[in-house]
Amino acid sequence: MADLVAQLGLAQSTVSKHVACLRDCGLVKGRPEGRQVFYSLAHRELFDLLAAAEVVLAATGNAVALCPNYGGEDAVAEACGE
Repeated sequence: MADLVAQLGLAQSTVSKHVACLRDCGLVKGRPEGRQVFYSLAHRELFDLLAAAEVVLAATGNAVALCPNYGGEDAVAEACGE
């Protein structure tokens, strides 16, 4: 988790909530090793989806992040049923 927090520049609690949502949705799985958990995609076919998402993000830049319909932690919590 510490690597994700450092890479994303977000609070640990925020990253934990996002990872928990992804895990609960069956998109990622965790493999505990000692006090650490190593996360990976639960399905190899998700690599294709992520590659497509990279193309979309490259084309749109920050437009999605700036859109008022898709911003903030409230939208993430709502999407995860919180």
